[in-house]
Amino acid sequence: MIMNTDPGSSAVLSLRNIHKRFGGVVAIRDFSMDLGAGEIVALVGDNGAGKSTLVKVISGVFPPSSGSMAMDGNAVSFANSSAARRRGIEVVYQDLALANQQPVYMNLYLGRELRNPRTGLLDRRRMITESEQLVRDLDVNLPNVRARIRDMSGGQRQGVAIARATHFARKLILLDEPTAALGVAETAKVESIIDSLRARGLSILMISHSLDQVFRLADRITVLRRGQQVATRDANGTDKNEIVSMITGLH
Repeated sequence: MIMNTDPGSSAVLSLRNIHKRFGGVVAIRDFSMDLGAGEIVALVGDNGAGKSTLVKVISGVFPPSSGSMAMDGNAVSFANSSAARRRGIEVVYQDLALANQQPVYMNLYLGRELRNPRTGLLDRRRMITESEQLVRDLDVNLPNVRARIRDMSGGQRQGVAIARATHFARKLILLDEPTAALGVAETAKVESIIDSLRARGLSILMISHSLDQVFRLADRITVLRRGQQVATRDANGTDKNEIVSMITGLH
């Protein structure tokens, strides 16, 4: 796919010349990209390349030191992660950020619980009903939305985290190593869910160390090395050897 180069374009997300410094340390240097609707871009690189930092800049955890960000052609600046969520950006971090003692439906609405407008009490019935529908729509294999997270497998927990992001994301989902701790079957299931999100028109930026997974899912691949954007390639126009060479700097 061809990248837009117009900062005022209608790409769902446009980043231009993003820099991020922590004191004297440059974590991200001059990063630019566009992400379209229904597109998956994989962000790859060694540990410390700046991938997670970039995700945190996009999601409002860190402000960029310089550079600009736009959504649908309109400049945006997020004071915090809540501001990013209000613009339809959701993140699934590697640690999932789930409450193990709570049931699935409470985790799906964690921090955004539904309440009865008359009584102010939690509207558990509505949260359960909507959670059941969401789980069915995404085909997440769960025993019951009333089951506690602590009793779930790794794949089921990942499915819950992605389902939560899907429920609230209107534009963009950021995935940080979505299947790192999963077995083969559970990884395949999560990848199927990710594919279904693309089919719904959501934009996805995905960090993954698995190049096999990257080539299965991504439309484009962006390589970071020591905070520097090395290159972006169409997935069907490159191969693992070229990507590994760019990641390591060994040509």
